[in-house]
Amino acid sequence: MPGENLSRDEARERAALLSVDGYDVSLDLRSAVGDQAGDGPRTFRSVTTIRFRCNEPGATSFADLIAPSVTAVSLNGRDLDAGAVFDGSRIALEDLAADNELVVDAQCAYSRTGEGMHRFVDPEDGEVYLYTQYEPADSRRVFANFEQPDLKAPFRFEVRAPEGWVVWSNGAGSESDGVWRFAETKPISTYITCVVAGPYHYVTDSYERVFEDGTRLEIPLGALCRKGLAPHFDSDDVFLVTKQGLDFFHDHFDYPYPFGKYDQAFVPEYNLGAMENPGLVTFREEFIFRGKVTRASYEGRANVILHEMAHMWFGDLVTMVWWDDLWLKESFADFMGTFANVGATRFKDAWITFANRRKAWAYRADQLPSTHPITADIRDLQDAKLNFDGITYAKGASVLKQLVAYVGQDAFLEGARRYFKRHAYGNTRLGDLLSVLEETSGRDMGAWARSWLQTAGVNSLTPQVLLSAEGRVDELAVVQEADESHPELRPHRVAVGLYRRTPEGALERYARAEVDVDGPRTVVAELAGAEAPELVLVNDDDLTYCKTRFDAGSLETLKSGLGDLTDPLARALCWSALWNMTRDALLPAREFIDIVLRFAGRESDIGVLQMLHAWAESALVHYVAPEGREQAGALLAEGAERELLAAGPGSEQQLAWARFFARTAESPAGLDLLQGLLDGTATIDGLDVDQELRWA
Repeated sequence: MPGENLSRDEARERAALLSVDGYDVSLDLRSAVGDQAGDGPRTFRSVTTIRFRCNEPGATSFADLIAPSVTAVSLNGRDLDAGAVFDGSRIALEDLAADNELVVDAQCAYSRTGEGMHRFVDPEDGEVYLYTQYEPADSRRVFANFEQPDLKAPFRFEVRAPEGWVVWSNGAGSESDGVWRFAETKPISTYITCVVAGPYHYVTDSYERVFEDGTRLEIPLGALCRKGLAPHFDSDDVFLVTKQGLDFFHDHFDYPYPFGKYDQAFVPEYNLGAMENPGLVTFREEFIFRGKVTRASYEGRANVILHEMAHMWFGDLVTMVWWDDLWLKESFADFMGTFANVGATRFKDAWITFANRRKAWAYRADQLPSTHPITADIRDLQDAKLNFDGITYAKGASVLKQLVAYVGQDAFLEGARRYFKRHAYGNTRLGDLLSVLEETSGRDMGAWARSWLQTAGVNSLTPQVLLSAEGRVDELAVVQEADESHPELRPHRVAVGLYRRTPEGALERYARAEVDVDGPRTVVAELAGAEAPELVLVNDDDLTYCKTRFDAGSLETLKSGLGDLTDPLARALCWSALWNMTRDALLPAREFIDIVLRFAGRESDIGVLQMLHAWAESALVHYVAPEGREQAGALLAEGAERELLAAGPGSEQQLAWARFFARTAESPAGLDLLQGLLDGTATIDGLDVDQELRWA
């Protein structure tokens, strides 16, 4: 429809003209149940009152609304011709006063696409469940508003719901005579308002915090899901991670959680992983596990819970002016989610998952023709919708981790604290964050930002080792290269680790140095004189975003002894580097599969093991030469069966190998074993073939 695609220029002009004092939104959702009245889409009544100011009285502007029909529109008590002012996506506003009140009465449509007010009918019991999802610009499908992130305002919601339903919104609510009324929110953007309604199963808890000055903060906690999932809902673990996260962020941000309650809704048919609506975070219900899953699944859920919680400060309290800086809020939350997982929960190895899973997404996305600089040029809402990708999330978070190494963790966190206090309930641009980091670190952030944020592509870092006649390091240098399509060489703060075998045969680090790599070749002076290494790891501890390469000696060490690396993060980084080399045709795919078969059975980190399974399958399907694919596939299936039978009964490794075997088995004997596990005629000690595994 004309005007549906709001441009950045239009938003900038409207923000310069208007400021919003508040919204009152009344929704009648009783039409969600029962037979549909009439033809066309099923609709609900939406009545919105917007109080706003105009700094140029007499000017013209518009409000946003996407709805099948508008019943009435009034501006400052004057009735407008709805048919004349509403074009399907915008409401024209002419001759504005200094102080204005707009009232819009509309029929809005329930959604089946996850945009706006999504309606789900549970096929098991016929119950109806509703929830909203707006980012970047779908709140206008539920109520009239000014749909852009920098026109923040307080919201009051009122919802009439079917009998027996419960309704949730951003603020605390209460029900009287079938109408739910919610406390006014703090000033927030339209895209993070939220309504959830239906016969949900609801569990409560509470969080308390006493600050150093004696101030006490109490946050009511809630968690909800469909009734049919209640038997599987491990809300105790959700609340545990939630409380650990609130403690962690209060410790590090020095800014009390600002949005009152903290509900978390696990909803059906959700398009995203989760959404950071303040006071009412929504998640895909697949985070409720119906069968046995590995520790990696629980770690992943905890990471998402903490990612969304980080947004309460970075994204909700302080919000981007426009979608150009979408990457910044998502990168910050991605980084902080893992940072908090490591620092606050039982998942102390979460940086390993970040290195192997999140960064793998980034590396792949950054080498596609569709790659783009992290700071993309978002001209309009259509551009914004295209920017929810591996560059915005995974590369952005990886680069943010490098930023933390570049300025120092203490300087970064102090910068975040100043940023929250300085811009609370406001809107910012990238420069606002960089300026506080310059204050706290003393580093020039402008050059760093230009190099890292305004160019695409990934650098590779390779060690060069010269040994003396005495067998010690004479010179160790890091060589930086870039692809010819994206030739930028960047400043990298990296750790270089040297590894040798112990008398017991383990590969362990015996020397480490941090250095600023800048330009095509950087000498690591601190490592001169060290004993000759068997393995050089140039991005040890995973501080930067790069493709790690190996010198010839290090590569041979890994081929023969990768499983001897005792440090799980170093091991994960080497696996990731070997996979990148496979994708770049620097390591034959068949050789990568052989290394996986040789050492994956010794991998203790379950997330890394599952990633190795995925990479081995991808190597087989995409990179092994066609004439060798059948033989390689048979070896992979044989290896999967061998490791399945050797895994500890009831262990996570056993479950992971069972899933992998189910995907790779192809021989008659292998398929017979799978059939036997399905029908119960075959068993493996400790392996529970539950519904989740049956569908693996």
